[in-house]
Amino acid sequence: MTFFPIIELVDRLAIAQLKYEKTQANLEELTWYQTQAKSVDMDKIIVEFDQLIDIHKQIWELEKELKAGLEQALSLEEIGRRAIEIRNFNHRRIQLKNLMAEK
Repeated sequence: MTFFPIIELVDRLAIAQLKYEKTQANLEELTWYQTQAKSVDMDKIIVEFDQLIDIHKQIWELEKELKAGLEQALSLEEIGRRAIEIRNFNHRRIQLKNLMAEK
């Protein structure tokens, strides 16, 4: 079995959980990450992990029209605003991942 560093595992697990919540299309992927996460004391990082999931939810909402090919319905100003907001969320995401790895 391949093991991910915690910094990547928690991020991929958060994404897989959100994707499953939204689409129910990735149960095998989610189960795989959940199995990997059993080697991590999630109780130590649960607050940060919940914040990470929240960040991914917000990014999902900002990207959903773009992923659906509906960006032409958005103004360039709106696309730029979203890009900056996604960048800011990603900065916070990296901080949370690093904090969890330290713990």
